[in-house]
Amino acid sequence: MPVPDQPVTLNDLHSRLNATRVRTLLEPTSTAEVVDAVRAARDRGLPVSVCGGRHAMGGQQFGADAVQLDLSRLTGVRSFDPERRLLTVGAGIQWPALVAELERRSAGLDTPLTFRQKQTGADRLSLGGALSANVHGRGLRFRPFVDDVESFVLVDADGEVRHCSREEDYDLFALAIGGYGLFGVITEVTLRLVRRQHLRRDVEVVDLQEIETSFEERLGRGYTYGDFQFMTDPAAPGFLDRGVLAAYAPVPDDVPLTADPRELTAQRWQQLLTLAHTDKARAFDLYSEHYLGTDGQVYRSDRQQLGVYVDGYHDSLDGPPASEMITEVYVPRTELSSFMRACREDFRAHEVECIYGTVRLIELDEESFLPWAQGLRACIIVNLHVQHDEAGITKAADDFRRIIDRALERGGSFYLTYHRWATREQLLAAHPRLPAFLKKKHEHDPGDVFTSEWYRHLRRTLAG
Repeated sequence: MPVPDQPVTLNDLHSRLNATRVRTLLEPTSTAEVVDAVRAARDRGLPVSVCGGRHAMGGQQFGADAVQLDLSRLTGVRSFDPERRLLTVGAGIQWPALVAELERRSAGLDTPLTFRQKQTGADRLSLGGALSANVHGRGLRFRPFVDDVESFVLVDADGEVRHCSREEDYDLFALAIGGYGLFGVITEVTLRLVRRQHLRRDVEVVDLQEIETSFEERLGRGYTYGDFQFMTDPAAPGFLDRGVLAAYAPVPDDVPLTADPRELTAQRWQQLLTLAHTDKARAFDLYSEHYLGTDGQVYRSDRQQLGVYVDGYHDSLDGPPASEMITEVYVPRTELSSFMRACREDFRAHEVECIYGTVRLIELDEESFLPWAQGLRACIIVNLHVQHDEAGITKAADDFRRIIDRALERGGSFYLTYHRWATREQLLAAHPRLPAFLKKKHEHDPGDVFTSEWYRHLRRTLAG
């Protein structure tokens, strides 16, 4: 695959804060083409970066002056084994296409099969990106995505094809899952499948002090998915405290799916997102009203994880250029209320504009080399409004660092690649294996063939 010099500027779709001029953009359609591209770049002394859905906000998918590989055309189905419950697909396939493929392949099976978990909030995200970021969804008893991966094919820094699993090349298996694209190009993924189920959504509006009991009670009754969307109006008594708890319980397959379910359309999401910026109290009232209206609806276990993402929703809002940025922190579940109280005081004192936020659960990751899930944790996701000027970005960096500090004070940690604003001290406190991770990176890729703006920033910060 030739590597021409055709510079182009790329950016992520959500934050729009990662404009990066790459040397060229290539769209391989096979592992062989990826091999050719990596070898051609290596022979010319050029770095390589990899992207899929382009939603990542921390810069891990782009590298300045890099040969950019976009895997969005690498989507073919290689094999389907219903007896072993395995599906092998190109790493560029995105969730809607994967759902459709699994529906087609499961037609006629006594036990329809599907995936177990995906990221929420957007669907046009690649499977290879999910593996590289070691994502999670709204599962109540799940480990991160590493637990759903049987094996994968990776093209390494020498342009060699590696087959990585728990039985073969395990060192690279553990490094590349949650390795943020730094150990090679993942071209195929073999995904572990689960039985597709019918789930009933149960919804209530509760306060944070009830959450721990509510989650535990639902876990004891076999609920499999759930999350808590909290109020973001700083003037309200329920700020970062009251919220909508939606949980999903398996029901027998002969319980019919809701024929005409009440759903949030793109137009309705746009309205809610606008109100989240202009009238947070009204936004929460409408959101909770909608979700309470869906109480008792029955969904398929895969499709209930899909959702609407409104492309460019910020374009319709008045004001200077801006977007939302995410951070996700993890605290011991017993520290959730304490953490949220501290954030409530901090957000009011520093006028932090939180647009929306969620609490979920995660279990311990014992397989990936650089795990972000370091125990039984509550996951707190906050989305802050960030103005795209120097003052706005400086404020956002300060706000996110304080959130991270509140988590670290409670024995917690944070997700590495949502932004590049964590300090050296915060990085090492939350992820003490980072130096060993970078050492492994050098062992597998001494010439830094695979790079990104996030990786370059990480190296500078830790050297600092």
